[in-house]
Amino acid sequence: MIKDPPLLTLRRDFPRPDPAQVAAFAGVPTGYVVDALGGRGALDYRIKPLLPVAVPLVGVAVTCHCGPADNLALFGALAVARPGDILVAATDGFTATAVTGDLLLGMAQNRGLAGLVTDGLARDLAGIRAVGLPIYGAGLTPNSPVRNGPGTVGLPVVVGGVAVEAGDILIGDEDGVVAVPRGRIAAVLARLTQVRAAEAALEAKVKAGLQVPDFIQSILDSDRVVEV
Repeated sequence: MIKDPPLLTLRRDFPRPDPAQVAAFAGVPTGYVVDALGGRGALDYRIKPLLPVAVPLVGVAVTCHCGPADNLALFGALAVARPGDILVAATDGFTATAVTGDLLLGMAQNRGLAGLVTDGLARDLAGIRAVGLPIYGAGLTPNSPVRNGPGTVGLPVVVGGVAVEAGDILIGDEDGVVAVPRGRIAAVLARLTQVRAAEAALEAKVKAGLQVPDFIQSILDSDRVVEV
């Protein structure tokens, strides 16, 4: 006999980054973080902010996997998350119903959470605006979910084509959302110093009138380019 799965499989305790590491990403553009990761790390391009972005979103991921048209796991993650965390709701890209609305976001705000990221949809935009908590998703629909499960909380998920684990750091801005794996945080922060310097140097040259960068011109002048 096949047993029904539990309504929720929940992991409360997972390794977390040092708060100073999280704080070090404050205000860093997602493009810089991607460059420090080696060119990848952003969630699917359709996952965008549903509210205007004042400052980049930064926090520790608390993951959950929600079944189609279901958000029981998201409420489970809400109960587990700590102040400053980001709820990450994986829906396998399900778009027939919303996975969250303004009331859940209001509860998240009451718990001091930093925001919510999902590859699914949200509803109640007027209420979401009133709450003001940052939310990133694939869009909006009035259709509502149920809370039947099964689902998981605190276990690895895939959101927008990117593997995310509880304890990773998420950064979001107008360009989208980037996930920094917990095991790579120190290396990415070290690399960010070089990325910032390179960006600042090239930006100064552009403002000074640069038209074609030297590294492109050297290729154009080399024997690896054939004029026809």
